[in-house]
Amino acid sequence: MSQFSDEFPLAGDIIYLNHAAVAPWPRCTAEAVERFARENASRGAQYYPRWLRIERELRESLAWLLNAPSPDDIALLKNTSEALSVVAYGIDWRPGDNIVSFAEEFPSNRIVWESLATKGVDLRLVVLSASDDPEGDLFTRCDERTRLITVSSVQYARGLRLDLDRVGGFCRENGILFCVDAIQSLGALPFDAQRCQADFVMADGHKWMLGPEGLAVFYCRAEVREQLALRQYGWHMVEYPGDYDRTDWAPSPTATRFECGSPNMLGIHALHASLSLIRKIGLEDISRNIIKNTSLLIEMIDERDHIKLLSPRDEARRSGIVTFHIQGADHRALHAYLMKNGVICAQRGGGIRFSPHFYTGSDKIHAAMGVLGRYKG
Repeated sequence: MSQFSDEFPLAGDIIYLNHAAVAPWPRCTAEAVERFARENASRGAQYYPRWLRIERELRESLAWLLNAPSPDDIALLKNTSEALSVVAYGIDWRPGDNIVSFAEEFPSNRIVWESLATKGVDLRLVVLSASDDPEGDLFTRCDERTRLITVSSVQYARGLRLDLDRVGGFCRENGILFCVDAIQSLGALPFDAQRCQADFVMADGHKWMLGPEGLAVFYCRAEVREQLALRQYGWHMVEYPGDYDRTDWAPSPTATRFECGSPNMLGIHALHASLSLIRKIGLEDISRNIIKNTSLLIEMIDERDHIKLLSPRDEARRSGIVTFHIQGADHRALHAYLMKNGVICAQRGGGIRFSPHFYTGSDKIHAAMGVLGRYKG
């Protein structure tokens, strides 16, 4: 991976272990944004047809990343929360219906479902910290009124990686819709929307995909697309969006029906560049290096008796996230100390969360653990 080190010109005084929050852009992405800004400033929208080609290529890259059947299954929305809301307020709920999920989900994948209580919809939560079989415990909470299971592919706080194929198989067998918040895995780990039989997948581009905030992918399986009632309307979500004089209209048969207005062209150019780099490197190599980095972190944590690993130890459950707890430490103060000393990380899940990407060298991980070892709090 050393041949791609020039793509990440991070300042020498920081160790960046916070890709599960907001990732630094690669050099190619920053340059794409600069080119777009200069072109827009000097030429306006003269080359808009080329911008549309970049948009099409981005949809193709996202379809590749998810193994979606077609780019037509891909919508470009503002963020994961918007996509979750499209699903939550598109389904035709009935009083007494229920949704099953985990108590430890990120607020975006909890609040929107809790808001459906006004429609008489119950949210049933499995407590991960009390579960030895997360998928099985989800299934035991389901009944004949369960309409949807919604989970994160990787849990944001401690990095638990779920068996999506098992959950998707259960959902398909029982006529339950399956929704996946994939923000902590897309760009970091292999993902197959078809194999796991997901009906809906969503993820912002600003974490493991190395893109900007303000642009997200929303995958909607073609067979369930028309089950979602539309709540937003505009010129872009129709079947013939360029025919402005047409007075009759119908929603697009593709996933663009969920895009009501003008696209985020700046974000599209940025995410296009980031995913082009990911495709060039290869997702298998990226994933292998990420797991290598998190495995190194786990080994180093295990060498220190006063540090407790909070993330999964099982290799099949590992992701790009390693969260740990130091006995007797004030983790708010510890996080402030790490940040002050250039270790960019997060306070999550009852401890400190490190999230290295594929390009993070082992020297950086050793250096971060060295800074941690000098903490006297």
